Amino acid sequence: MAPDTVDHRDGAYRAGERAMVKVKHRRSADCVVGGYRVHTDGDKIGSLLLGVYDDAGELAFVGHCANLRDADRAKLLGDLQPFVAGDDVEGGFGQQTRHPDRPSRWGGDRDRSWVALRPELVCEVSYDQITGGRFRHATRFERWRLDKEPRQCTLEQLERPEFSPCRPRLEDVVG
Repeated sequence: MAPDTVDHRDGAYRAGERAMVKVKHRRSADCVVGGYRVHTDGDKIGSLLLGVYDDAGELAFVGHCANLRDADRAKLLGDLQPFVAGDDVEGGFGQQTRHPDRPSRWGGDRDRSWVALRPELVCEVSYDQITGGRFRHATRFERWRLDKEPRQCTLEQLERPEFSPCRPRLEDVVG
């Protein structure tokens, strides 16, 4: 089935019934954890702030990940403390890139404060869409990537792959 298509379970449209299934193609990417936001409760992680290196070698903010299990959020806040970037250590995102504290048309007056981390931690996330060099929707945390160097996390991996025989085109499926 093609990415982001609607499929009729039995092949026929039935008015007034939920007889269709929307199928989204999920992709994965390795991202540097450039920071985090504290949960509104104050004693745990709210979301991880994700970045990848751009062509200029700067860590660019590409989105966030907030689907962490509640039981893990408090522990993770403690686990991330050794990676917090101090005044004498560069951390967070590059100066010429998008930043998580800048206003968003969706965020309104929401608190956008965040804590910068040294760019040493890599995690794998899954996502469904990229728009303008960033994740279109929130991502899903999949796992930590202790085997991956942060500089290996680049914008290139976020490119949408070209057509391949393993991934049919919409017109081939729908007809």
